[in-house]
Amino acid sequence: MKYIKFLLVGIFFGIVLVKSEAVSWYRIYEMFKFQSFHMYGIIGSAVVIGIIGITIIKKKNIKSISGDTIKIPNKDLGWKRYLFGGTLFGLGWALAGACPGPMYILLGTGVFSMLIVIAAAMLGTFIYGLLKNKLPH
Repeated sequence: MKYIKFLLVGIFFGIVLVKSEAVSWYRIYEMFKFQSFHMYGIIGSAVVIGIIGITIIKKKNIKSISGDTIKIPNKDLGWKRYLFGGTLFGLGWALAGACPGPMYILLGTGVFSMLIVIAAAMLGTFIYGLLKNKLPH
């Protein structure tokens, strides 16, 4: 019962993504072909809101709901790993037509082919878990 708040936030998030068409395969296709600003506007808004939120958390020393100090470490700016990771993520997104969060939302809207994508994502995560100690981080 204590996790109901997370379920409700997830449902709300799913509704927002469906209504904004952020999970629409057609909108994602338009984005990757540079034919529409729609998805770039959504992603750009999220980035700006995230930057503002993190800046406020760091400057005001805001605490979590449980009263703990929120510690956000500074990022390493090693561009090669971000370029590789971003390219791999983008290729998977373009191939599947969905990034990790919306896969479950699409499944909830009746796109049952997402079961294949979710299974592949789980397999990829499992393989990464097996190989992570051998990979350069």
